[in-house]
Amino acid sequence: MTDQPAKARIPLIPTILVALAVLTMIGLGIWQLQRRAEKAQALALATANPTRPAVAFPKLPPVDPAILFRPSSVHCLNVVEWQVEAGRAADGSTGYRHIAHCATGAEGPGVLVAIGVGQKPDDKPDWTGGRVEGWISQEPDHRALFTRIDGKAPPLRPMLIARTAPAGLKPVAPPVADDLPNNHLAYAVQWFLFAGIAIIIYILALRWRNAAKPA
Repeated sequence: MTDQPAKARIPLIPTILVALAVLTMIGLGIWQLQRRAEKAQALALATANPTRPAVAFPKLPPVDPAILFRPSSVHCLNVVEWQVEAGRAADGSTGYRHIAHCATGAEGPGVLVAIGVGQKPDDKPDWTGGRVEGWISQEPDHRALFTRIDGKAPPLRPMLIARTAPAGLKPVAPPVADDLPNNHLAYAVQWFLFAGIAIIIYILALRWRNAAKPA
């Protein structure tokens, strides 16, 4: 009798696990494409919002896209701490954006105010609080990339971009729709690539496993 070549065997449980992982990645890619359409609508609103009437400043995140970049105002009782970020001034120059973490009462979440742009990160703004007018925005996004891709990142807190700046600082650049990232297409492509790579790696692993087995 002649020897029959051994049939390639596909392990059931690992295959099911890989299939579930691939389906999950494809699902996340489709979800990101849906989010892209939602973000396009939000960008359209943000383009028109700076010229619309003022609204109340939101107390808690997330910021409703319908009011993003709308004029608003807050009252800062006192500055609890300062945060420094790279930023752009209204005159187009770049520098360091000084963000005040303000108390608004005995209790509550407080409020963030981007009060102005300076040339040195260690500048101490000559501002201790008061009523501030400006536009509704969001805090700088330092969330991990992976949590943003899979939608598990915590929402960004609302922040007011002050219309004017105290002495020694330049006014922060007014918000524009270009400030809002729209990376959902890139995230979707990444998830689809991950799914494709997972399939290729598993097929190669099966071939190596079956080739290693004696006939």
